[in-house]
Amino acid sequence: MTTLEAPAPVGEILRGWRERRRFSQQELSNVSAVSTRHLSRVETGKAHPTSAMLLRLADHLDVPLRARNRLLLAAGYAPRYPDHPLQDSSLASVMDGLRGLLDAHLPYPALLLDDYWDVVDSNAAVDALLDGCAAELLEPPVNVLRLSVHPSGLAPRIENFDQWAAHLHHQVASRAERTGDPRHQQLAAEMALHRGRESGESQSSGPVLTMDLRAGAQVLHLFSTTAQLTTVTDAALEGLHLETFLPADEATRRILTG
Repeated sequence: MTTLEAPAPVGEILRGWRERRRFSQQELSNVSAVSTRHLSRVETGKAHPTSAMLLRLADHLDVPLRARNRLLLAAGYAPRYPDHPLQDSSLASVMDGLRGLLDAHLPYPALLLDDYWDVVDSNAAVDALLDGCAAELLEPPVNVLRLSVHPSGLAPRIENFDQWAAHLHHQVASRAERTGDPRHQQLAAEMALHRGRESGESQSSGPVLTMDLRAGAQVLHLFSTTAQLTTVTDAALEGLHLETFLPADEATRRILTG
């Protein structure tokens, strides 16, 4: 029989977020108007926080919405933020708008990714970049981090692989530190494994770091931009982001525009 692990006490979870953000109790007290004494008693389980207090502290600690719901549940309160499937009708207008941005970015590649860099959708220009990738890496959900650094994915075709892999590893490692999410931590470990211990420390020679991707006899020089929703109230949308690629030189622009 499987024994379910008991959820951590709310004070322990709160202390974890405070320490992850490198706040002392005094610093958190100063910005949240919660006394250090009361904060200490909450963290040690000697006092029970109100839901309003928890949400105020979570706001100052930049706790993600799903984690705020878990914090509330640990204190015995109902979750505050909805968390609908992306296919839910309540999110249809937002998802349609985001997909419209993908198409508007043509003829350049663009992807809609979730918080773990799994592909939610992409435009037609992305397909041309995936030539030669192993079929198992293209089975949904496709993870673009894994696809980029895996030897059977894009890695052999990325001319500046060391630099690009270091850039991607830094992104996911930073997110893992911010969220404390085990899946982010696992992705960071996987990226480090494929990246290699000594790679990726050299600087880009241009104004931006590019992904230099071989496409047949040509090399595409692409730089990326990321756009994220900033006013979400549904936890499912919080990690969604648009990853768009643009030509870094005239030769790449001509190739992509045909």
